[in-house]
Amino acid sequence: MARAQGARSQLAAAFETIYGTAPPSGYTRLPFAASSLSAEQPLLASELLGYGRDPLAPVKDVLSAGGDLTVPIDAEAFAFWLKAAFGDPTTTGTSPGPYTHEFRSGAWTLSSMAIETALPEVPRYAMYSGVMLNQLSWTMQRSGLLTATASLVAQGETVATSTQVGTPADLDLLRFGHFNGSVERNGVALGNVVSAQISYSNNLDLIETIRADGRIEGADPSIAALTGSIDVRFADMTLVTQAINGAACELEFAYALPTGEALTVTAHAVYLPRPRIEIAGPQGVQASFDWQAARDPVTGRMATVTLINHIASY
Repeated sequence: MARAQGARSQLAAAFETIYGTAPPSGYTRLPFAASSLSAEQPLLASELLGYGRDPLAPVKDVLSAGGDLTVPIDAEAFAFWLKAAFGDPTTTGTSPGPYTHEFRSGAWTLSSMAIETALPEVPRYAMYSGVMLNQLSWTMQRSGLLTATASLVAQGETVATSTQVGTPADLDLLRFGHFNGSVERNGVALGNVVSAQISYSNNLDLIETIRADGRIEGADPSIAALTGSIDVRFADMTLVTQAINGAACELEFAYALPTGEALTVTAHAVYLPRPRIEIAGPQGVQASFDWQAARDPVTGRMATVTLINHIASY
């Protein structure tokens, strides 16, 4: 008897034309490291009396679908999650490439996705439609595997015994590593950075209307947020002075491969809180800044994400 194994699992995704309607074709197989994407429907215990001490049958509560995907930050597949987070990119370049895909924060309309997770040996093929990205976050550090967490909200789940996506297209896996990363402040390399955390959230507002199928009606993006933290070895007063003055700076988090592929996340107006500076012992002193980004009056937006690769369009 075959048993489900994560090593044999697969994930394919496509963008929807109509929210909640999975397209019949056009899927791409995407790499992932872990998934909690699933649907659940809890039971409500009966409160009725008059039938003895043994309870009556429970009733079903509302259906909810969603979860987190752990995905690699790479030069091709990661664009799917950027498009889900920021909307359609502006793409420039000519064949055979490279192409520059520019994603901008503040889009009023975001694309929904259909995602199928597959466990072929069971077999179980779960199709999630109306998938919206609520939050995309990751950590920059010196070593380890570079992955991001995509927090998703779905309208519903349909389970079948065979795939519903046909034969998905494949992409080249051109993965960035932590050693490919850099951090700049106002165009100058920011030294003494131990780690940095970046999180972009669409703060989705779930439309929970009364429906016979128990699903949500949709998910609307509200005020976006770009936040994070920077841990630095305390070597100068640059960041502390900025925090005290209440001024904004531009932070750029970037990755680049020797073959030319690159990913750059630019937060145009970043504000820093005044941190605690503690001397915990004989080791080096570190300071942590929990930063927040805001709309920059010059660029007219909060953030720009630029991805350079050889894919013509997404």
